[in-house]
Amino acid sequence: MVLNITIGVIIIGITILIHGYGTFYWVKILAKNFQDKQKHFLNTKITWFLIYTAIYLLALNFIEAIIWGVTYYILPGISEFESLEKAIYFSLVTFTTLGYGEITISSNNRILAGLEAMDGVLLLGWTTAIMFSVLQYSIKNLFQNKEN
Repeated sequence: MVLNITIGVIIIGITILIHGYGTFYWVKILAKNFQDKQKHFLNTKITWFLIYTAIYLLALNFIEAIIWGVTYYILPGISEFESLEKAIYFSLVTFTTLGYGEITISSNNRILAGLEAMDGVLLLGWTTAIMFSVLQYSIKNLFQNKEN
């Protein structure tokens, strides 16, 4: 159990680093593009920023779930996954806390799934917060430009 908790905490740390650096990288890109010199900030430009932001952040979440899936696949004590695809599928279901239940891991290792679910809640919440921030900034910018 201690080994699984240690592995889980390490993977959580890795995924938080990925999400942190990835998020700050994306915010820098958005900051450069939002510094529009025109008075009129186009609705279509805002929409595309939101679409690109959603795709980028969901890609980060997907990469993080893949890391968990690879971890399940390579750990010697977990034999339920005969393919990497099955391990990644289990990871995505667990990361998003859907928990369909058609695939489970042995009781000796299931604490990892709980840790992944906690990680997924945290990182998906972080993704939602960033999306909301971009939307909020876009709306604020749009209203400021309407007043000018």
